[in-house]
Amino acid sequence: MGARMKPANGAMTLAEMKEFASFSSATQRYVRRSLDIGLDRDDAMTRWSRDVVEAASIRAQARLYARLPEIREMIPDDSGLDAIEPFLAPLMTVTAFDLGQGRITTFSAYRFLYERLLGAEVRPWLPAAFCSAAALPHLHPDLRRKLLQSISEAAATASGWSNRQPAFFPKWVEKVEVSELRN
Repeated sequence: MGARMKPANGAMTLAEMKEFASFSSATQRYVRRSLDIGLDRDDAMTRWSRDVVEAASIRAQARLYARLPEIREMIPDDSGLDAIEPFLAPLMTVTAFDLGQGRITTFSAYRFLYERLLGAEVRPWLPAAFCSAAALPHLHPDLRRKLLQSISEAAATASGWSNRQPAFFPKWVEKVEVSELRN
């Protein structure tokens, strides 16, 4: 493939930014919080907890996300059945937690988050983990329906996946007053 046929990195980053902007503010907040926890970027407890309930949720999420390095190492290179269980079970557990928080309400938001948490290599496995976790009984039936209806046939039946790593990793940005920008 020639260089002229490859999409520009800037264009792909912009597409990722647009996708992130299409998510609800609650989903955006949860994705940023999750990336802070999962990528060990900032003190998530200080930045994101607004009350004791959210603080407990962040602690639980941090405990589950401690398995992310192990999950990254177990991403199968092929679709051999012997590699699926040790990988898919912990991925589905972490996915079930995130979906149970009620902030990730579509497959696209889930895919966006998990591509960044685990890397592009996880893409082929995301539909299975998402659908499995979305069908678990701990979720309210209305949420289960919404989640399962959010995955397109194309995403569920893709014959191949891009191995391009995500470029846009949303972070918290401090609010700046307009008067500060003029100085």
